[in-house]
Formats: sequence, C-alpha cells, structure tokens
Amino acid sequence: MSDDDAEAPAEARPAEAQLAEAQRQHWQSTYTAHPGMYGQEPSAPAVHAARVFRAAGAEEVLELGAGHGRDSLYFAREGFTVRATDFSPVGLEQLREAARVQDVAARVTTEVHDVRDPLPLPDASVDAVFAHMLMCMALSTEEIRALVGEVRRVLRPGGTFVYTVRHTGDAHYGAGTARGDDIYEHGGFAVHFFPRQLVDSLADGWTLDEVHAFEEGDLPRRLWRVTQTLPR
Repeated sequence: MSDDDAEAPAEARPAEAQLAEAQRQHWQSTYTAHPGMYGQEPSAPAVHAARVFRAAGAEEVLELGAGHGRDSLYFAREGFTVRATDFSPVGLEQLREAARVQDVAARVTTEVHDVRDPLPLPDASVDAVFAHMLMCMALSTEEIRALVGEVRRVLRPGGTFVYTVRHTGDAHYGAGTARGDDIYEHGGFAVHFFPRQLVDSLADGWTLDEVHAFEEGDLPRRLWRVTQTLPR
C-alpha cells in the first residue's frame, strides 16, 4: 500500500469498502447455513486468555469478533462479565440463545459492531480485550492500527489484550485471490496475513508479554497468539 492509499479517506477506497461488505454478507450467510459452526468448546487461545485475565485481576472482558460465541460463553462460565461484539447479527443471536441455555445470560451483553468504526465504549472502561482471528480478517493495515488504538483507549491502565492472527508462514499466504496489503481471499474468506514486524509495531507503547506460535484446524492454519499489556 502506498502512502497515498494509507492516507486516503474510506470513501476514496471503494475496493476496500466493497470487500468489507462482501465479507459481512459472507459471514452472515455462513452463520445462517451453519449455526454454531465452531462448536461449543472454547478455543485454546480463549482458555489461555482466561488464565491471563484472571491472574491480572480482570473482571470485565470485551470480545471483538465474537461470532456465535463459543469463547464469550466460556468467559462467562468462568465468571467474567462479557461484552461480545461482531458485525454479524445472525452470529450474535446464536450467542444470546446459547447464553440463555447455559444460564449465563446475566453476564453477557452483545452489540452489532464493525471494528472499522470506533469501539462503542468509554475510555478506560474494560479490564481485558480478546480477539481470536478478528484482526486478520479483511482489514487494511491502517484499519488494524486504528483498531489497536481503540483497544488501547478502552482498556484500563494495566489491562491486557490477547489476540490471534494468521501469519505469513501460513500455507494459504499467497494463495487464492490477492486483495493487496497481504490480504488473500481463499474459499470466500479474506485473510490479512501478518508479518512479524506488524505484530511488533502494534505493541509500540505496550508491554509485549508473549508471541506464541501455534497451529489450528486441518490445514493446519498457522497463527500467533499475542499477549500485550497496557502500562499502568
């Protein structure tokens, strides 16, 4: 991406807007066709995050890109108060229904939100933020940096951010349809594959606690689990 592209307003980048809307519709259709598609068990990163959040004394967790809620529901079962956001109303409706069934609805709130927009929360209002593969969706580097800035804004001092991303060592990197800015679309899903220098730059002004490499799924997908803490 050129400097001119990075500085252009959203309305001047119709290709990005079209890709974002196409991905929104794709996820809506996917959740409708495959309710609870990721199952009921929490992801391994969520289990790790719950331990980290508890050790830090966190009580409130914001999950970005919660989908149908397997991880948000796990956090609620573990005793956290959870605010779950996603740009798919279909996924969040499945989350709310599961919360009622699991008797954790009192600890879970949901909100339809696109992370390209500012987070709908006041400054310094949450203890912890979790995002499993949300940041490596069809977001430009500029949008990713803006999102991390928003996470920093809403976290309380000492708060923890745990996120996972597919990286440039993944088998799908460079495969499928190139969308620019290290974004490739494969099987209808667009992924922004992270180089390590992007992870490091997103931790500027934070304490970078860990960058843990792991694999997930049948391909397998290759990811980093990143844990970083906001200074007090």
